[in-house]
Amino acid sequence: MNLELLNTIFPAVKNPELFGRYITNSHIEKCLEKLPHSRISTLGYSVEKRPIYSLTYGHGPINILLWSQMHGNESTSTKALFDCFNLFETEHKLSKDILERCTLVVIPILNPDGAEKYSRLNANLVDLNRDAQDLSQPESRLLRQVYKDFKPDFCFNLHGQRTIFSAGETNNVATLSFLSPSQDEARSITTNRKTAMSIIVEINNLLQPEIPNGIGRYDDGFNLNCVGDTFQNFGVPTILYEAGHYANDYAREAVRRLMFIAILKGLDVITNGVRNENYDTYFNIPENAKCFYDIIIRNAKQDNMENELVDIAIQFKETLINSKLHFVPIVEAIEKLKNKFGHKEIDAKGKLLKTEENSDLIIGGEIDFVLLNNEKISLKP
Repeated sequence: MNLELLNTIFPAVKNPELFGRYITNSHIEKCLEKLPHSRISTLGYSVEKRPIYSLTYGHGPINILLWSQMHGNESTSTKALFDCFNLFETEHKLSKDILERCTLVVIPILNPDGAEKYSRLNANLVDLNRDAQDLSQPESRLLRQVYKDFKPDFCFNLHGQRTIFSAGETNNVATLSFLSPSQDEARSITTNRKTAMSIIVEINNLLQPEIPNGIGRYDDGFNLNCVGDTFQNFGVPTILYEAGHYANDYAREAVRRLMFIAILKGLDVITNGVRNENYDTYFNIPENAKCFYDIIIRNAKQDNMENELVDIAIQFKETLINSKLHFVPIVEAIEKLKNKFGHKEIDAKGKLLKTEENSDLIIGGEIDFVLLNNEKISLKP
């Protein structure tokens, strides 16, 4: 498997029904109608009685469980999964090799209520990724039951991350991030953790030419309330995938392609047999840091700062209005931001910065435009 092959395949299998960040049951149901019904099951229902679907692909001896949108507002991997489904419906050798060796059970939206509201939480305001021990929610119990019934040999826990993350304390955006979760307080490097690390190493090696220095590694602090830590604790190699930011890609369509590649590479490594010899190079992947804002306006003057020049950080608040996602600029910091970076940077060059109402910017304020020496500048993506 190589990048050229996967990048050639992707446009042909990209699902045209899915676009952007707001992906719900109603969106994927249109896609499910076009797939063989024999692949699709309704596993159960959410708090608000929305169906939770699964798809089964392959007939091989290696069982792999994948789930997405455990957090309802993390939809990039859901889009990538449906692109994978389109590939699996073809006779392409890559697809055939995976499905002959593996059986996949995929839950594309585990939290349909959260997806509908564009919320991380479910309808009871519970984070399902902190409910692995209490199993207080129907969605959590459903995932655990699938785990028990299917008895996976591997788990892929598919998520999305905010635009704030960098790959290390650098100005490299963490476009994708991964984790081999810990399975005990000591963060022991067990055989199944090594296996998950080795798969991540292979994904990283494949994608570095595409996003050089753009892959991060999450801290492996142990929390048994997290699903990945729990499944790892059960002895099953589990990989956390996180879809992050790419330049000017607030719809996460470029990252969708990269997640498609990463999922397939993970499956390919398993299909061809995971070798743990180089697992330790996993630790060469830089640990995620929080070094980014969406916009930084550098060297700005404000009336209340006298002659001091400041940097102003803007972060987009993702807000759902009438089933449409809006990116609302919010002032997050007003200070010198020496070790922070903006996905977009504006150099004010010491000029006076004001709101449209001719007032100083304030932390927490919503601001769509600024006036820089009376020139109007939009802050929207």
